[in-house]
Amino acid sequence: MMMRAKKVETLAKEALRWAVMKLQQEHIESASLDARILLEYVLGVNREQLLFSLELPITTEQYDRFAVLVAKRTKRQPVSKIIGRREFWGINFAVNENTLDPRPDSETLVECVLERIRNRGDSFRILDLGTGTGCLLLSLLSELPGATGVGVDCSEDALLVAKENAMTLGFTDKTNFVLGDWCGKLEGKFDIILSNPPYIPTVDISVLEPEVTEFDPLLALDGGEDGLNCYRKIMSSLARVLAKDGFAAFEIGIGQQSGFTKIATENGFEIAGSKNDLGGITRCIIIQNN
Repeated sequence: MMMRAKKVETLAKEALRWAVMKLQQEHIESASLDARILLEYVLGVNREQLLFSLELPITTEQYDRFAVLVAKRTKRQPVSKIIGRREFWGINFAVNENTLDPRPDSETLVECVLERIRNRGDSFRILDLGTGTGCLLLSLLSELPGATGVGVDCSEDALLVAKENAMTLGFTDKTNFVLGDWCGKLEGKFDIILSNPPYIPTVDISVLEPEVTEFDPLLALDGGEDGLNCYRKIMSSLARVLAKDGFAAFEIGIGQQSGFTKIATENGFEIAGSKNDLGGITRCIIIQNN
């Protein structure tokens, strides 16, 4: 009678080591971090729990699933798009191929808005133009208990993700999501307006990292020839929806401060402040009515 070979169990730490090596071979700088997040996802544990699980074996099914996810990452698919979520402002947001990945630089926009608010309990009305996942609007609502918000996007698929995130956070009754082109279909005035519109010059998109060019929607990236087209469109109708004593906060790209300022002042607004990101780059500009 032939004996079956004894199955060799794979320890979690061995799977992790293998994944890091595979990702490093593809020159992925965040190999260690990415491998850890993918393994946490497969095992259904957090970082602290993983530390206690590294000496334990994982099942064949878990290993096979992990290997599939690692293979996706070697093809430069972002971890967030693989696991379907991304942390922003300490909150896990659902993401997919129809949404721009929330990025740490954009937290500067949330910080900039909050710094201008004296009483966070006031009943602000917030507008988020180009809401995508809804991360900017929903992050602000998590800090402003008396506020309500409207998120606008021209992608119906992106709005489905934003609505899912609002529901997960318990903000369904505080939010409304509108399919439209910037301020076009809106009525009434808003105390706070914020936007992270597409601002990458068309010619620059092709040289971005594959994680961006291949997995972020082009609609959320392309800002036209000089990257400023969306600001021009927004500014042309912004005065109609911005409250008299309100303000608007915009994320901008590297080197776009002067171009943005020119567009804002030509449309009757004044610059009320700015904020740099952690890299020292001007990332947010605040404008208000003259």
